Amino acid sequence: MQNLVTVFGGSGFVGTQAVRYLAKAGWRVRVAIRNPNLAYKMRLLGDVGQIDVVQANIRNQPSIERALDGATVSLNLAGLLRETGRQGFQAIHVMGARNVAEAARTMGVARVVQMSALGADPASPSKYLRTKAEGEAAVRAVYANATIVRPSIVFGNGDGFFNRFAAMAQLSPALPLIGGGHTRFQPVFVGDVGQALARVVTDEATAGQTYELGGPGAFSFKELMEKMLAETGQHRLLIPVPWPVASALGSLCDLVAGVIPPPVTTDQVEALRSDNVVSGQYPGLSDLGITPTSLEAVLPTYLYSYRKGGQYADQDAREMEAGRA
Repeated sequence: MQNLVTVFGGSGFVGTQAVRYLAKAGWRVRVAIRNPNLAYKMRLLGDVGQIDVVQANIRNQPSIERALDGATVSLNLAGLLRETGRQGFQAIHVMGARNVAEAARTMGVARVVQMSALGADPASPSKYLRTKAEGEAAVRAVYANATIVRPSIVFGNGDGFFNRFAAMAQLSPALPLIGGGHTRFQPVFVGDVGQALARVVTDEATAGQTYELGGPGAFSFKELMEKMLAETGQHRLLIPVPWPVASALGSLCDLVAGVIPPPVTTDQVEALRSDNVVSGQYPGLSDLGITPTSLEAVLPTYLYSYRKGGQYADQDAREMEAGRA
């Protein structure tokens, strides 16, 4: 079946954008997820019959093979930011990635695209980044021409980064700056990541390449918190937390992680010890013909919900300023 791509984890934050751009490019898309009944709206992202939603679990080989039946390309976006129960980094990032690649080979799929993470390193002290690198290696062991995509922190409406800290700021008079807040990031817009994934899938020339996706600017963690607070109109203390204290805090949070989402985990503290910016050694958004979207252009479109009074809280001030101009 020509131009059919199976997208594992396609109903998530990044996956929704990737599916939308793949549909625009004229591809038939099969979204493979654990609970398809929760993703019926995915079919609305394309023309009638263009997008299908099927059940698959990347820990279950027969279900993966069924999802890949007749596909031209496999796109695996399944991943975790923290471990919960059976959903562990090793199970999803490594074994799951290998399962998808091996099933693709069994089903005769021509190409495999694997989404990893910027900073993936087999020697990283962070289990998240270490297993992302191991997942890349597992896929390339099956498909030497697999394409790897490594995005930095992904932002946009519904993200788990700026929304998370903006919500914390509503409840707390202060926000912690792990390690002093000096770690640098290169946030990338979710729409740009979705478009990049679609272009990688549709362009066979990207086979065997590794892409690092970062936005147009690099910022320290402290600078990102300042931008978030400025956009939400919240005035909060930013308190530097030394690494030993941060590690202890992460250990305490690990104890309650199974009950409530923790503000930080031990593994996330370890990941924050290294900058998360593109290395320049691999192609990126510009090589795919995409102009990176800035934070400043997008943050106001969704962080307004955290302002006191909401979207129109400062409307009078803006109108007065416009009148003086």
